[in-house]
Amino acid sequence: MGEDVRIETVSEATRELREDIRFLGSILGETIRDHEGAEVFDLIEAVRTEAFRVRRAEVERSAVADMLDGTPTEVALPLIRAFSYFVLLANLAEDIQRDRRRAAHIQAGEPPQDSSLAATYAKLDDAKLDAETVADLLTDALVSPVITAHPTETRRRTVFDVQTKITEHMRTRRRLDPTDPDYAATELQIRREMLALWRTALIRLARLRIQDEIAVGLRYYDLTLYDVIPAINAQVRTALRERWPDADLLPRPILRPGSWIGGDRDGNPFVTGEVVRFAAESASAYAFDRYLRELTELEKELAQSARLVDVTAPVAALAQASYDDPKVFADEPYRRALHAIRARLSATAAQALTELPEAALSTQAAPYANPQAALDDLDAIDESMRANGDGLLADGRLANLRHAIETFGFYLQGLDLRQNSEVHEQVVAELLKWAGVHDDYASLTEDERVALLRSELHTRRPLLGPTAQLSELATKELAVLKAAKDVIDTFGVGAIPNYIISMCTSVSDLLEAALLLAEAGILDPSGPSSPVGIVPLFETIEDLRAGAETLRSALEVDVYRDLIQAQGMRQEVMLGYSDSNKDGGYLAANWALYRAELDLVEVARETGIRLRLFHGRGGTVGRGGGRSYDAILAQPVGAVRGSLRLTEQGEVIAAKYAESGAAHRNLESLIAGTLESTLLDVEGLGPDAEPAYEILDELAALARAAYGRLVHEAPGFVEYFRQSTPVAEVGDLNIGSRPASRKPTNSVADLRAIPWVMAWSQARVMLPGWYGTGTALAEWVGDDPARLAQLSELYERWPFFRTVLSNLAQVMAKTDLDIAARYANLVENEELRDRIFGMITTEHARTIAMYQAVTGHAELLTDNPSLAESIHNRFPYLEPLNQLQVDLLRRLRAGDDSELVKRGILLTMNGLATALRNSG
Repeated sequence: MGEDVRIETVSEATRELREDIRFLGSILGETIRDHEGAEVFDLIEAVRTEAFRVRRAEVERSAVADMLDGTPTEVALPLIRAFSYFVLLANLAEDIQRDRRRAAHIQAGEPPQDSSLAATYAKLDDAKLDAETVADLLTDALVSPVITAHPTETRRRTVFDVQTKITEHMRTRRRLDPTDPDYAATELQIRREMLALWRTALIRLARLRIQDEIAVGLRYYDLTLYDVIPAINAQVRTALRERWPDADLLPRPILRPGSWIGGDRDGNPFVTGEVVRFAAESASAYAFDRYLRELTELEKELAQSARLVDVTAPVAALAQASYDDPKVFADEPYRRALHAIRARLSATAAQALTELPEAALSTQAAPYANPQAALDDLDAIDESMRANGDGLLADGRLANLRHAIETFGFYLQGLDLRQNSEVHEQVVAELLKWAGVHDDYASLTEDERVALLRSELHTRRPLLGPTAQLSELATKELAVLKAAKDVIDTFGVGAIPNYIISMCTSVSDLLEAALLLAEAGILDPSGPSSPVGIVPLFETIEDLRAGAETLRSALEVDVYRDLIQAQGMRQEVMLGYSDSNKDGGYLAANWALYRAELDLVEVARETGIRLRLFHGRGGTVGRGGGRSYDAILAQPVGAVRGSLRLTEQGEVIAAKYAESGAAHRNLESLIAGTLESTLLDVEGLGPDAEPAYEILDELAALARAAYGRLVHEAPGFVEYFRQSTPVAEVGDLNIGSRPASRKPTNSVADLRAIPWVMAWSQARVMLPGWYGTGTALAEWVGDDPARLAQLSELYERWPFFRTVLSNLAQVMAKTDLDIAARYANLVENEELRDRIFGMITTEHARTIAMYQAVTGHAELLTDNPSLAESIHNRFPYLEPLNQLQVDLLRRLRAGDDSELVKRGILLTMNGLATALRNSG
């Protein structure tokens, strides 16, 4: 019966999805007709109809291209905007449908779905784990999504806000009966918002500043994160302590967010000391503002009379310290106590911020020394209320505020710093030369560098005096670190939790960062001790292979070992998905990451450190994207161990965290995956692990060679890439403050991963997410059915291999080589075009064939029907966007560099990124 209900409800949800898409599309069409005229509307409708006929294979793929060829630019622009909005509205309808499907699942009475905490708790219950094991594995547990300064979220905030309003009105409309007067009023609101959407420009005229990026990142706290994160923390702690009451689990909240926005200066010249202060203060100001507003509301809510309730002595003391006039709210002790807390928190905010939040009091009260002191006062109110039988009241706004302060402290989110190791080397060399320590640090061998740096880190003597004259680079770098010191002193330990070293290749890279932290006064050499962790980032395949040995060697240096010891033996290591993929291709990069984790886990076991891995994942599969829950379960045994940090970036930030239900589900899935990977055996290979690893060693080598033959060895490949994709134009899309390349270059190696991936996505090749895998599988299997059976068994048994192939299928389902061929025609050299595109098409066919052979799936998305449905709904709208982009690129490159042509290209890029949903 349950299965029948599920089938009926899912079918109903699909019907409702189609209705929603038609409804929204019709309102958009009417809006266009009313404001752009019947001629434009008729053209859009004709193109839309033909695009859907192409999808149904009723006409040739050239039908849409033929309709659009030669379209005047001024006519193309409303066409592009229309199809971009069609896509955005289809996305919106799909997001609403997910909620329906979840409701249908619950209504059918089915068990909790994997990736939910309810399903994880059931698995933990079945495992019957002892409290001592759980307590050890969850020591210092942390799950930290880190919003990064790599935005490929191309929607403007205004567009995003209007979309959010339409979503809410659509949900309201679905709940109402058509005869209800509110039904017509809601539809009118949707029409009103649709007009606002059509009248809003899709793209920015000016590039985002870092300050804008900081504001964009903080908006997600207003939308969801401030309310959702503390609630999940409280729920998880309660659930685990109920199961293991004697283990005192999660003394700190497990879910603690982070950010790179304003602290990541690797390749971004706009990050300065002032920006670091601005980022930290903006986050803190948001936290204080929310706390003070909540306290204001609590003062209104908790007005119990002293004639009706008794209060504990601590609350009575707080009430006494409140208003100067003892007659004000004389018989309302909780109100007076909360006012006293608000006064002290206002004083704390005044001490930390340059501008007071609106809800702050003008007060002479003593500021709180730290968040725990504020929590102690709130806890006293909570205890008093529970002692009086008012726990139900205490579980409302008061509990939410207590959980929020415990989670966010006075800084809201930890701001990581990041810089490239090459910059550290230059600055350290300059400091050592100025101080008379060594005139040519760069000439030293690695052993000599380590010895010199070790010696310097054993002394408290600063290298620089007040009269030091430094280069612009060194001055700027030290200003950033001194700003970080001010942030820590002002907002507390945790405000700047990590210093990440990009392209870390050696022990000296780690010690150089330590020396710079010491020079800024953050690291105290006398311990040594530092509130900021030094985090190596291993990015290329070679660096990933050498990462464990680099860490082992660093831990053999006494000063570094002592520093880690002072930090509770906790060592964080960041793994780079983007550069490893660009370096060696999809399969080779994924396996290099897995192997690196295995080696790092072994180093942790040998040295006694508690390893925390930080995964630098992007939104798209080529940069480590895919379902986070599956990715966590695909980690090697011991690689998670209660701790996980991962970057969140691009369009997926909005998809995951713009709406409360989605945010709750995504954050739940991160914790669920972390708990399962930590406490259960999810790898499933057992004694067959080593043979499986050997197979992947061979596959990765074959895949890397195949990828290299195209990307690194094929003559003219870079020229082909630049001409057949809009990579040059990606830099003009105002999606972020960071330049598209680390430095002026024609080298793929120096191109940032976002434009590399985004350009291939726009051209519908998606090359970083699959190329080389088909050849590797085919060459390894050969004509041996036994080998094919081995791979099929690994696919069934091993989460890592299954996830790799599943993600590959997802990205290949978004490829379209017919459209890609039109982009290839932009390449002027016919021989180059045919040769490179021929290699791509051959590998594409080979990869699909091998995927089907290994998995047994006849279609790419057999195991992901929701994505298959999504592609079915959205991709006809991509057809005209791609065709128009190619046409406009051809005009631009032929010399028509008019503002309208450029704007049209950027509009198509915006629409395609919205449609693909994980383009960078």
